[in-house]
Amino acid sequence: MSLDTSAVVETARMTSPIGELELVARDGAISEIRLVEPAPPGDPAHEPSPAPPGASPSERTALDGVLTAARRQLAEYFAGRRRTFELPIAADGTPFQRRVWRELAEVGYGQTATYAELARAIGKPRAARAVGAALARNPVPVVVPCHRVIGATGDLRGFGLGGVSVKRSLLDAEAGVVRTRA
Repeated sequence: MSLDTSAVVETARMTSPIGELELVARDGAISEIRLVEPAPPGDPAHEPSPAPPGASPSERTALDGVLTAARRQLAEYFAGRRRTFELPIAADGTPFQRRVWRELAEVGYGQTATYAELARAIGKPRAARAVGAALARNPVPVVVPCHRVIGATGDLRGFGLGGVSVKRSLLDAEAGVVRTRA
């Protein structure tokens, strides 16, 4: 994914049940969510980064607002109190990828779809592998729920935000399944 270097970009981190997340906002919208190594308590990484030089007060306010909203909504999701997200998204991708991501956003909380079902839904029934490749490039996982896509036989396939174990934990949480580590 390429970011426009003229765009105003800001980041914030938050702790979640799946690990430390870095949220990236660009021009007033969430553009990326990444899993990063946990930061120690009190680390300044838990606060929004300073606005880039030259960012206007209104640009800073928009970025702070969207990052704060994203952190709040993700925290509510992880606590089981939110099923949908109401965030502006600026996900860079090809027209095909954006089409897949839009369809993916229709897969509801606690539901799953297969790669083939998504391919059919976008009118490309033979494009299940291409759908998988588009999901692998999803820059805003959890919010655009690629963890809800499974193989045709119900098997869990890759998940860029921490692998299959994180995918399983998100699906289990949405299904109300509580698992403990052995």
